Amino acid sequence: MRHTGAVLVALFIGSYASAQPAPADRGALFGELHIHTGWSFDAYVFNVRATPDDAYNFAKGMPLDHPVGGTYQISRPLDFMAVTDHAIYMGVMAKMADPDHALSKHPLAEIVNDPAQHVMDKALLQIVQSSRAGTPIDGLTSPEVQQETWDQIVAAANRHNDPGTFTALIGDEWTSTPDGQNLHRNVIFRGDDAPVPFSRFDSDRPEDLWKWLDEIRANGHEALAIPHNSNLSDGRMFEREDRRDQPFTAEYAETRMRNEPLVEVTQVKGTSETHPLLSPNDEFADFEIVEQRVASNQAVTNFAGSYVREAYLTGLEFQDTKGFNPYKFGLVAASDSHTGIVPVEEDSYSGKVGSRDGSPELRLQADSATMDLRFFSASGLTGVWAEENTLASSYDGARRNQTWGSAGPRIKVRFFGGFDLNVQPGAKGWVEAAYAQGVPMGGTLMPSDTVPAPTFAVWALKDPDGANLDRIQIVKGWSENGEAQEKIYDAVWSGDRKPDAETGKLPAVGNTVDMETLEYENSIGAVELQGTWTDPDFNAEQNAFYYVRVIEIPTPRWSLFDAKALGIESPPELKKTIQERAYTSPIWYEHH
Repeated sequence: MRHTGAVLVALFIGSYASAQPAPADRGALFGELHIHTGWSFDAYVFNVRATPDDAYNFAKGMPLDHPVGGTYQISRPLDFMAVTDHAIYMGVMAKMADPDHALSKHPLAEIVNDPAQHVMDKALLQIVQSSRAGTPIDGLTSPEVQQETWDQIVAAANRHNDPGTFTALIGDEWTSTPDGQNLHRNVIFRGDDAPVPFSRFDSDRPEDLWKWLDEIRANGHEALAIPHNSNLSDGRMFEREDRRDQPFTAEYAETRMRNEPLVEVTQVKGTSETHPLLSPNDEFADFEIVEQRVASNQAVTNFAGSYVREAYLTGLEFQDTKGFNPYKFGLVAASDSHTGIVPVEEDSYSGKVGSRDGSPELRLQADSATMDLRFFSASGLTGVWAEENTLASSYDGARRNQTWGSAGPRIKVRFFGGFDLNVQPGAKGWVEAAYAQGVPMGGTLMPSDTVPAPTFAVWALKDPDGANLDRIQIVKGWSENGEAQEKIYDAVWSGDRKPDAETGKLPAVGNTVDMETLEYENSIGAVELQGTWTDPDFNAEQNAFYYVRVIEIPTPRWSLFDAKALGIESPPELKKTIQERAYTSPIWYEHH
């Protein structure tokens, strides 16, 4: 059974300025756009020896050994993957360990090949210091070495690409971490060929990465960048002026959105949707929060500028006061695993960094010297609506923001909006009608002359192997006289719950987790939720965004499984259960 809010039943008939013809049928693809192998220098130091081939094979359902021990296998193959090893020093650690490669004679190779872990740590320290200083170590970054490695990366992707069955995208990660403030981006290419990546040694400024992307695009290489872990940027990812303290311009906004149409909303190193201090009225804001800078015990103190919802609100303020929006992006999710293993399943979480967190003992051990791995998350996956499972179709679906980020479960979500939207989600032909009458996630609504408020159609289907759904929420942000505000609406929910008459809050769905067996029952929640919702607070003169958040019923967190494996109590500072979720790209409303 499902119930909807009182405003859900209202449907309006009117004109809609941005309606689009219905496309060919689009199916849901689930995949990984951010994963590392032993070809990333840090992963190699963490004893990871997996290759890009190993990662692609894992995504396709094959088992993969973990460097700490044990073999992992994903429960169901993924539809797509991009291996995104660090562009800086890509592959050099493995090459220094190869006695047949010239780099095995490099002075650093003696340290790299020493079996003692503390010696390997010294190698990592040298490379990290080199990276942060922007000064390459002599002999490790020659054009010949870079081209050789990149050719192997491209060949691996093409070797595993199987149109219609599995898409292997070419990718890499550009890294910039000033003082531990994370500004990293993953670069994803559309085709089966790509130029040698732009790295930290080329520049540590995102603006220079965008310039490079524009240049290669002009030469026939379509690509985009995806920022990740804005939650660890200490306010640097979504600023109000550029890195040289210059005011944003319309050209800046256009360049940024052309090159960064997507942002990673959740992954192992925490969720970047919002923070309880930024959204105090959001009862679900405290989800898998990490508050330390990258590879550091230094706390993040600037939450403004670090989370995507607040960035959306900032963008609306710019739209009001400047006439442009630098933060009009869609949402994806990924793992950022450094083992070639995609660790998104709570009951088989393998950690992120190889020898540092590859066992329950290591993961539950508090470490005051660096990031507290206990707060890392078994997350996440990207969903995309695409006509077919091919390089072009999956990339194009992402480019048009028909994407959603999941904390791990393969929840399918559809989200449409329009002033002329008259559909019944779940009914025959409703998706085609919604495309024809309105816009999907990632789209923009324009004002209507005849209809007072837009209507939104929402639909979500549980992961067939996962938990039931608690509710679908619509998160709205709007700008009034240059000041942005937000509100959360429970749009559709399971069961016969009724919102509190005074607070408007919907009662909790319940909790069926057995703390002894760590099993849960799908006796609460719903397999499918669907309905329509009309904004009861709509003001046609206010720019706004709307995105969907789908929330599951409670299930056990990975740390609870680890504690049980060790025969200990889960640390009291860790949550025992979580409500997994998915976040769609927004639908925007622009009044001018």
